[in-house]
Amino acid sequence: MTVSSHYRVRKAVIPAAGFGTRMFPATKAVKKELFPIIDRDGRAKPIILAIVEEALSAGIEEVGIVVQKGDRAFFEDFFKTPPSPQLFQKLSVQNQDYSKYLQNVGQKVTILTQDVQEGFGHAVFCAREWTNREPFLLLLGDHIYLSDTANSCARQLLDIYSQVQHSVIGLRVTQAEVIHHYGCAAGVWREQDAILSVTQVYEKPDIEYARQHLSVEGMGDDLFLSMFGMYVLNPQIFDYLAEHISANFRERGEFQLTSCLDKLREFEGMAGYVVQGRCFDTGLPEVYRQTLIDFAISGGAIG
Repeated sequence: MTVSSHYRVRKAVIPAAGFGTRMFPATKAVKKELFPIIDRDGRAKPIILAIVEEALSAGIEEVGIVVQKGDRAFFEDFFKTPPSPQLFQKLSVQNQDYSKYLQNVGQKVTILTQDVQEGFGHAVFCAREWTNREPFLLLLGDHIYLSDTANSCARQLLDIYSQVQHSVIGLRVTQAEVIHHYGCAAGVWREQDAILSVTQVYEKPDIEYARQHLSVEGMGDDLFLSMFGMYVLNPQIFDYLAEHISANFRERGEFQLTSCLDKLREFEGMAGYVVQGRCFDTGLPEVYRQTLIDFAISGGAIG
């Protein structure tokens, strides 16, 4: 199928401006996005690089990383500064080649700033000018993605976007007892167990609300669809974020994304896609520990 340029996604946004409170005190020394993981080749790399590589694997051409103003130098140094000649000479031939590859990756990365930490929605809003009113892939700065297919998770989502031609949110099947930790979606299947016409997006429901409002036909008892942590969004999302920021409409003290997603769904339409893969929330100590095991064993990296 030929995809018009209107539905071609060139840019990805990765918010990485949080404080990493769940990983304290390690985050007092190292930004959580720079924590190491081990890829299938046994190479140690920071989490943020694995996320950037996820985006590039899908054909994304430019990646914008939103960071705290005071952290800009850390990320600029990693993506933009080559190792010193002394360090480069000490690297193995393989790592010298990888260093050159990393410089090429860095040319596709732009570091953006969130000067005041006002929530996830606000961090996304900070990329508004950089996206230049184009549709964009949104990834989380502390989530690593692992596909069950030959196509990366991001590639899967972009393929669905080109098919349905409006915003798409990645989804996963989630048990009722943990549903209160996640944003969730409900709707009607376009394609059973794969593509959903979304009728509601709701942040961190309790079990009673989920059972009453978020059940999806054909799902098992007390199974729901929660956010996978990956989205392809049309630029109108920034209009709804701007409305909330202008009106100082906060949820749990911050500007959130989920309620704006529900507005985008209401006025523009939205699909949900059950991603064939897994995501790991490395912002939680116990999940980060398991990620170090599962990600390397499963071969969940590029490069």
